[in-house]
Amino acid sequence: MAETKYIFVTGGVSSSLGKGIIAASLAKLLQARGYRVTIQKLDPYINVDPGTLNPYEHGECYVTDDGAETDLDLGHYERFLNVKTSQANNVTTGRIYQNVIEKERRGEFLGKTVQVIPHITNEIKERIQDLGNSGEYDIIITEIGGTVGDIESLPYIESVRQLKWELGDDNALVIHLTLIPYLSAAGELKTKPTQHSVKTLMESGIKADILVCRTEHELSDDLRSKLAQFCNVKKEAVIQSIDASTIYDVPNMMLEEGLDTITLQMLKMADKTQPELTRWNEFLRRHKNPKAEVKIGLIGKYVELQDSYKSILEAFIHAGAENEVKVEVIPIHSEFITQKVIDEKISKLDGVLVAPGFGERGIEGKIRAVQYAREHKIPFLGICLGMQMAVIEYARNVLGLKAANSTEMHKETPDPVIDIMEEQKDITHMGGTMRLGAWDCDLAIDSIVSQVYEGNIISERHRHRYEFNDKYRKALEEAGLKVTGTNPKTGLVEIIEIPGHPWFVGVQYHPEYRSTVASPHPLFVAFVKAAVTHGKK
Repeated sequence: MAETKYIFVTGGVSSSLGKGIIAASLAKLLQARGYRVTIQKLDPYINVDPGTLNPYEHGECYVTDDGAETDLDLGHYERFLNVKTSQANNVTTGRIYQNVIEKERRGEFLGKTVQVIPHITNEIKERIQDLGNSGEYDIIITEIGGTVGDIESLPYIESVRQLKWELGDDNALVIHLTLIPYLSAAGELKTKPTQHSVKTLMESGIKADILVCRTEHELSDDLRSKLAQFCNVKKEAVIQSIDASTIYDVPNMMLEEGLDTITLQMLKMADKTQPELTRWNEFLRRHKNPKAEVKIGLIGKYVELQDSYKSILEAFIHAGAENEVKVEVIPIHSEFITQKVIDEKISKLDGVLVAPGFGERGIEGKIRAVQYAREHKIPFLGICLGMQMAVIEYARNVLGLKAANSTEMHKETPDPVIDIMEEQKDITHMGGTMRLGAWDCDLAIDSIVSQVYEGNIISERHRHRYEFNDKYRKALEEAGLKVTGTNPKTGLVEIIEIPGHPWFVGVQYHPEYRSTVASPHPLFVAFVKAAVTHGKK
C-alpha cells in the first residue's frame, strides 16, 4: 500500500469552472481533519513557466519562496491551506519537454527513440510523485489544466491513467469537474454535456470516481440519480457545486455535500474527526458582516482583467475581514488618469494602491496618482513598480529633478533614480532571470513598517529587474524621503516612507503573495486600517 494517496482533478464541458477552487476546498477539508495535504497544478501550455506571459493572457504570475514563477492557482492553494508551495507544485508541458530533451542530449536514453509514451509520460509521472516521495504529505491533489479532449492535455490524462493503474484504486482517484447548464427556454438543467465529458474521459481509459457539478440551480434527487447511472458513479459521489457569493464559501459547501467523506471512503482512509474550521468560519463571519466600508483605488494598467491582480484583491479581502470592514476596490486604469479622473475618482478614495507592472505604458498616470496621495495625505501603498513610481514622483516634485525617471522607461534619462540591477545588465534571456523568491530585509527602528511587522527583520518575495538607485539615496533622504528597509547583504533599498504623512509606504517586494486566510498580511491590514481612519476624517 502506498504511503501517499493521490487525487486527480480534471475538467470538462467548459474552462474556468474553478478546478483550482474545488481542489483547494477539498484540500482545506482534508487538512482540517488532520491530514497533511498539498496541491500541484499541471499546465498544458508550452511556456516553461508563466513568467514571460502578459497578464492579459494568463492573469497574474504568482511567485513562491524558492523563486518559481507559477500559475495563479498556486496562490489559491496557499491562501486556503496556509502552506507554502514551491517549484514542485507547478509543472508545465514546456518544463516536461525541456527536461526530456536535456536527458536525450546527455544520452540518458541509451540511443532509444524518444517518444510521448513512455518518455514524456514517465517524466510527468515522476513530477507528479516528487511531492509524494518527500514523505511530507499524506495526500497529493493534482489539478490537470485545460479540459478533457484538449490535444494539449492528452499526455497528462494518459499519465494519470497509468499512475492510477500502478498505484491501485485505493491509492488514487479521479474527480471530474463539469458544467450542468441551465436552458432558460426549456426551464431545466441539462446533463448531456456532462455525460459526453465523462464518456470522453473514459475513451482515454479513465473512469471518473467523483463528479463535481458546477451549476446555477440546485440539483434534484432525480437528476443526481440520472447522472450517477449514466456516468457510472455512486449517487453519493455526485457532488453539487452551486454558484457562491465568495470562493471562501466553497469549503463549507463541499463539506455539506460530503466531498471529503466520499473521498476518504474511496481512498480507504480513516474518516477522522469532523473538520476543524473555527478559524475559517470566524474569517467568513467577519468578511460577511463588515461594520464599515472603505474605498481603495487600485491604480494599474491591467485593471480590465481581475485575475491580473488576483493576489492583491484577495489580500484586501483578508485585511478587510481582519479590520471588520468591506474593502471596495476601485480599479483605475493608469493610462487614462486625467484631471477629471483625479477629481471624480481619486479625490474620493480612502486609500491609494499603485500596483506592480512592467513597461512604460500608463507610467505618468501612476506618478500623478502618487503625487495626489502624497499631497492630499491619502494613505498610500506602492508595490514593486508602485514603489519605484513613488521615488520618481518625489525626485521630480520635491527634490526638483524634473527629468527623473527609470531606465526601464527612458534609457537616456539624466536622473535615473530607478536603474537596472547590476546583475541584470548582461542578461539577454527573459524567462526566469529576474530577482525572484524570498529575500531578507532589515527594517529601520521607529518606522511604520517596523511597527507593522512588530520586528526588525522580515523575508518577502520579489519579482523585479530594476531597483532604487543608491546614488540618489542621500539627496532624496535629505529632501525628506526615508529609506526604512534594506537588504542586509546587498544594501538594496526595499522600503521607502514619508515621515509626516499619515501613512505612506512603498515596497520593492510583493507582500500580496504572503497573505492567507489564516495569516492576513500585516502590511495590508495596516494599510486598510489607515484607510479606515482617513475615511472617518
